[in-house]
Amino acid sequence: MKHVPATFGVFLLAAAVSASVHAQQAASAADPIPQEEKARAVDLDGVVVTGTRSPKAIDKIPGAITLVSKEEIAHTLLVTEDATAVLARTVPGYAESSQAMSNTGETLRGRIALRLFDGIPQGSPLREGGRNATFTDMGMVGRIEVINGPSASEGIGAAGGIINYLSTVPSKLGSEVTVTSRYSTQFGSDSAGWKLGVNYAYLADEFDFIGGVSRIDRGISYDGNGRRIGMNTSGSVSDSVADNIFLKGGFNFGENGEQRLQATYSHFKIEGQGNYKQVEGCRFDPVYCPVPTTNTSERGQIFGQKAEFNDFLQYALKYSNSDLFGGSFVADVYFADQAMRYLPENGEDKQLVKPAPPEAQRIFDQSEIVTEKRGIRTSWTRGDLFGVTGLELRTGVDLVEDEAQQRLALTNRLWVPPMEYSSTAPYAQLTYDLGPVTLSGGYRHEDGELHVDSYTTTAYRNAVFVQGGGVQYTEGLVNFGAIWRITDEWSVFGSYGEGFGLPNIGIPLRNIQVPGQSVDRIADLQAIVVENTEFGFNWRGEHGSLSGSHYDSKSPFGTSLAVDPVNNDFILTRAPVRIKGIELSGDWRFNEEWKVSALYSRIRGFTSFWNADLLGRYQAGGLNKPMGVLDINPDKFSASVAWKFVPNGDITLGATMLMDRHISGSDVREFDGNTYSYDEKTEGYTLLDLGVNYQSEKFGRFSLGIENLTNKQYILSWSQLPGFQNYWAGRGRMISFTHQIKF
Repeated sequence: MKHVPATFGVFLLAAAVSASVHAQQAASAADPIPQEEKARAVDLDGVVVTGTRSPKAIDKIPGAITLVSKEEIAHTLLVTEDATAVLARTVPGYAESSQAMSNTGETLRGRIALRLFDGIPQGSPLREGGRNATFTDMGMVGRIEVINGPSASEGIGAAGGIINYLSTVPSKLGSEVTVTSRYSTQFGSDSAGWKLGVNYAYLADEFDFIGGVSRIDRGISYDGNGRRIGMNTSGSVSDSVADNIFLKGGFNFGENGEQRLQATYSHFKIEGQGNYKQVEGCRFDPVYCPVPTTNTSERGQIFGQKAEFNDFLQYALKYSNSDLFGGSFVADVYFADQAMRYLPENGEDKQLVKPAPPEAQRIFDQSEIVTEKRGIRTSWTRGDLFGVTGLELRTGVDLVEDEAQQRLALTNRLWVPPMEYSSTAPYAQLTYDLGPVTLSGGYRHEDGELHVDSYTTTAYRNAVFVQGGGVQYTEGLVNFGAIWRITDEWSVFGSYGEGFGLPNIGIPLRNIQVPGQSVDRIADLQAIVVENTEFGFNWRGEHGSLSGSHYDSKSPFGTSLAVDPVNNDFILTRAPVRIKGIELSGDWRFNEEWKVSALYSRIRGFTSFWNADLLGRYQAGGLNKPMGVLDINPDKFSASVAWKFVPNGDITLGATMLMDRHISGSDVREFDGNTYSYDEKTEGYTLLDLGVNYQSEKFGRFSLGIENLTNKQYILSWSQLPGFQNYWAGRGRMISFTHQIKF
């Protein structure tokens, strides 16, 4: 019998609340609330808070912004509970979904994005573990705001942009309980999964509250050929259980309710059930593997293994005052404790000795990243500054303390030493509305410090002693732009912005293997400063919309991922990087019944085969090495058509296509005559999904979702590149039935 966690007990309590609320509503049916007071929802279409800290009309922001609506999130949840699937379907520059707990290869415009939950960073830039996209039940997310391209507005780590998941808010006066149940299957005996979630919302004039609990139990996954998919060593959602508790309440006070205090608690944990272990496949080789097979899973456990998990806990307190010294003030205080444990591996870098022992003596170990962060985010916004109509100032300061480390959990060995980073970042932003033109410009000063104590590397890295030390990060970051609203429907924009990030510091620290090193002399720890130039257009008509942009992103000392040819592990390459791309997205509503949407993205990136010599003997190479699928997604086209076949029923058919790609490059270093080359081919694929909704009058909404409608067999793009145990097929057809009822 399985242990029943505390979260499930909360389910019972929530169910009791549901029954009580239903009874209260039935008892008061004779004295109903007037219909016009029941729906007091705030229309957020065209309004952005990410990067501005206060509501800002999208047609006054000179940049490419993607708003993922609650409707789009709900449609994706019909076919999959994967946390990043909605981004792959709706954001042009976002890479394919990994279909796993890991988000390896899921870049935004070819770079790592800063992921936020209600403005709070998920994961740590000190040790980017590729697991910070799975942090809550997506049923608690009301919408997603995506800033496409480098930005320093929300702090460090946004080299590719910002993805801010905003929690849902009450939209109806009084109490409302929503119960969601879901069953999914691939018709394998062990592929079934289910979800049960209960949300309670309350809205009054001065007080509002929303709370939710959920549990998701997932079975094993199968590919299009009916073969079990291997457990992802960086984190799999297959054969897992996810529990979520979310509570948010706030009240307004003061004269005319201009002040507000809000508190939030969120605890999410997804944990493997340990019923399967991975069986490694093999890529084609005429001698060793004439018949290639992808990784698969078989029942069983590795002796001594612990459950893999994501365990994300965060608290937040927000205070706002809409009339403080003539402006609007907002302050957020937060604390987050996040832990990520990976599946067991027996790679050479996990062994207790070097060289690695014979196969019979090799051990398995599991790495675990633990991070803790505290922060204060403030902003003060004043309109009509100095009495000038249309001139607005936004200013504030952000304080952050971030700690992270990585251990090998089974043998309790230090892999990445404890890293402490603190920063103070004051900023100021001016915007000026001149009729149909909005000008903006700002400055942010990042003043941070990294400290690492002395430590000893693992046996694989020769067990060398590394002297501790500190690194100062001081950078002034500017942005400026303009948007011209030519007509009520057309606008054009141009902008320049700078982003600031840290280079996944844990990887170079754990890879040191030469004696006599110290932390403050490691060149790979230098910051990443990204310069982004962009221009584009927007059209918003009565029946549709169309947006397009072109961007050019440069970093003189950037980062890219590569695979170590010796142990097939990821290594961090520091060299100049330049990424260019174009994005298009649009939709058209023919009438009340039919609507089509589409997007297209093309990204190309280049870096150098070698970096500048530390002794000054030669400079960095030219931008001749194409960036591969670990960084740059192949061209993507996505489209959907929605049909409202009855007033309370709709069908949506979606398609996502990744195209074939072949990239290559070479270079010769004159200093020593060394030659370098790179060649990569990836095969594209097209996936279809189907969602059907029907809202009944008394019994709630019934939904059917089919992921990979044609049951296509394919290999994930980033998995087509050789790496350590990373040969995975994509998921085959999955059918899901969802029921949601509100009281």
